Amino acid sequence: MKILNRSQIYKADAQTLTAQKISSTDLMERAATKAFDWLHQRLQGNPVKIHVFCGTGNNGGDGLVLARHLVEHGYHVVVYVVKYSERRSADFLTNLKRLKARKVWPEYLDEGSPLPEIHPDALIVDSVFGIGLNRPPQPWVGALFEHLNASKAFILSIDMPSGMYLDRLPEDLGKVVHASHILTFQVPKLVFFLPQTGAVIRQWEALDIGLDAAYMDSITSRYELIDPALLRSWYRPRSKFDHKGTFGHALILGGSHGKIGAVALASRAALLCGSGLVTACVPGCGYIPLQTGLPEIMVRTTEDMEEHLELPEVLEGQTAGIGMGLGTGAGVQKAFLAWLKIQKQPVLLDADALNILSLNPKALKHIPEESILTPHPGELKRLIGAWKDDFDKLRIARAFAKKWNCILLIKGAHTIVLGKDRGYINLTGNPGMATGGSGDVLSGMITGLRATGYPPLQAALLGVYLHGRAGDLRVAETGVEALTASDILSGIGMAFRELSGQIPPQPSQNGSKPPQENGSKEPRENGGHQSAENGSQDPAESL
Repeated sequence: MKILNRSQIYKADAQTLTAQKISSTDLMERAATKAFDWLHQRLQGNPVKIHVFCGTGNNGGDGLVLARHLVEHGYHVVVYVVKYSERRSADFLTNLKRLKARKVWPEYLDEGSPLPEIHPDALIVDSVFGIGLNRPPQPWVGALFEHLNASKAFILSIDMPSGMYLDRLPEDLGKVVHASHILTFQVPKLVFFLPQTGAVIRQWEALDIGLDAAYMDSITSRYELIDPALLRSWYRPRSKFDHKGTFGHALILGGSHGKIGAVALASRAALLCGSGLVTACVPGCGYIPLQTGLPEIMVRTTEDMEEHLELPEVLEGQTAGIGMGLGTGAGVQKAFLAWLKIQKQPVLLDADALNILSLNPKALKHIPEESILTPHPGELKRLIGAWKDDFDKLRIARAFAKKWNCILLIKGAHTIVLGKDRGYINLTGNPGMATGGSGDVLSGMITGLRATGYPPLQAALLGVYLHGRAGDLRVAETGVEALTASDILSGIGMAFRELSGQIPPQPSQNGSKPPQENGSKEPRENGGHQSAENGSQDPAESL
């Protein structure tokens, strides 16, 4: 599923009006009716009091349509018009007239109005600002949003949480509506997935409002969601006469005194992702732990002392992943930089391999094209430099990936895989995966997938997705606090079985739900199930 910018969204609306020969009022009616259907299906006539807050633009018009349908179905509705401007959109005025025709008279709120009393058991519909917001709300409007947040009522935002910009960080997140659930139209928004803005967003769901499919397919977007259906089409099942040589040879290079576990986790992950052979190259102190703990792999040793480190040549048919637990001593740096200079095929660079590059930025030019870099946030900052906010981080990271023609991972709750021209956002995973060794497992998985023959970008996307799914499948048993990197390893097999269709999809942990059908070739298969970890609730359960 593509993530569109403001201009693309407006063009998609305009193209839909032309192609389908409908008016903008018709499209607004369609979109808001979808939101009503969603809410009505969950409330089933529940007598809860519903407070609908509408702005005076098109997002407010959506709210008026929703309120009209709620009234027509017997719900207890109070409608407020937030008069932040004297300007009214034409579609807002049309739907205000239609609402009044049902004998519903909105309350008008301006700077001098008292804040409405809202019981915690009520439901708030937030339809004040949409994607067009480009400046901070007036102080009194910000105070209204703080009041809504403090009410503890369930808040349903229409398309966007009011006060949130589409493309930059708000000046004060406290003056943004903290939505319990967002019903966004057709496609999600980038702000849903970034740590700073996503922190006030619990769950979202994209409603198919029938935007022109041909136009949606034709758009080139800067970001899109990782599509499980596309990953499934890449999946390579094994045939009867395959043998271990068919599935490549993963070479895991790393480890130091006290950090052999990182190599063990990565090597195990490479095996579980199908690599026919795995060799771990570690200092001598890692020989016995690896040979006894992982009898399926081969082990090569180097000198224990950092100044004597020797890294083996990567032979034809081998795929290398390097850096986990490696260290950054002078000897290690010298050996790694010499090793990197002679590499011709893409490699995976993790942890201390990246830290060494941060200390020796001139060596970036030696990274083979399409290599995969997997930094955690601290390593990323050392590698690409500091940023002022999440949007700036993406801008700098995109420029880095393009300059060095590499695949760069921005790890997080929604890991973003940056290729040369596009970013891919992952929806799998859960907070329990914020644990030591989780990144080593991911690096081993991607290296193993590369070894079996997947191209670099495919391996990165498959690895990130399967890593998150493995964590999701196991956290249901362990809980978030007790999930370990070894648990993630034990979930890899089930994640593969799910991806390949051998078992039905299991509930997701990410609190999101793309539309199931919109007429385009975008992803559909992501669980939109409630996440116990994020504290959000379905309206039918909270009311």
